Amino acid sequence: MPVDGSAESRAESRAESRAEGHAGGPSGAHVEGSDIQIRVRGVSKSFGAKNVLDGVDLEVLRGESLVVIGGSGSGKSVLLKHLIGLLQPDEGTVEVDGVPLGSLSSRELTDFRRRFGMSFQEGALFDSMTVGENVAFPLRRQTLLGKSEIHHRVQECLELVHLEGVEGKMPSELSGGMRRRVGFARALAVEPEILLFDEPTTGLDPITTAVIDEVILEIHRATSSTSVTITHDMASAFRIADRVGMLYGGRIVALAPPEDFRTLEDPRVQQFLQGLTDKQMASSHRGPAHRAAGRTPIEP
Repeated sequence: MPVDGSAESRAESRAESRAEGHAGGPSGAHVEGSDIQIRVRGVSKSFGAKNVLDGVDLEVLRGESLVVIGGSGSGKSVLLKHLIGLLQPDEGTVEVDGVPLGSLSSRELTDFRRRFGMSFQEGALFDSMTVGENVAFPLRRQTLLGKSEIHHRVQECLELVHLEGVEGKMPSELSGGMRRRVGFARALAVEPEILLFDEPTTGLDPITTAVIDEVILEIHRATSSTSVTITHDMASAFRIADRVGMLYGGRIVALAPPEDFRTLEDPRVQQFLQGLTDKQMASSHRGPAHRAAGRTPIEP
């Protein structure tokens, strides 16, 4: 998909700025000298007796593509919902452009959310609406655009995700990957500053996953938006991320550009990257003499 020269130049400038401002340490959530758009400080969240987030610190740079990885149930979706104010922390703060979300009234928070576009798992489309109606939904609710203007914007968004000519189809007529892309188009409709992607490739085959990743990259280049993606798909994470952060034990325990993240020595990171069980991980850290003696590994 062609990207206009000015947008491409802006994307290149952002990439250079990010390269200069990246933290050096694997767990460096603080980035010196950078334009921070989202700042998460000491965020904790529990549901009953289950402590999901336990003092999360994270900073998201303006215009970057940040990917947060972690195992199932690690709190990735919970963290994402805090960024848009769908959940309030038990402790800590979330700020966007210096504004604490906890200081906003219900009405102010509703207005604030219009700065975000969120793509939910599996698209979350309205089954009773056509593709075009799904994409137009936020435009009809949040703008004063006329019918022809809405139609034009819907076509623009569908073109951006390579789904030209499908606006009359129903979601049931689409493949899983196409439904995800319609979800992207709907998230883009009101031209948000920040895009949130919740497990965009879950359940998709490798080829479709690669297509989805390419679309996310094209969206990022074309819109100059900030994006936060949560996933447990490492191939996808490394393709689309400027930085990768790992959520483990309720905290961000590692944060680095993809090329550096792969080589981090943190055993929690390497266990996740290699897909090892606790027993396999313990065994890999024992010497040959211990294995020959048949000793039982100590679970971490």
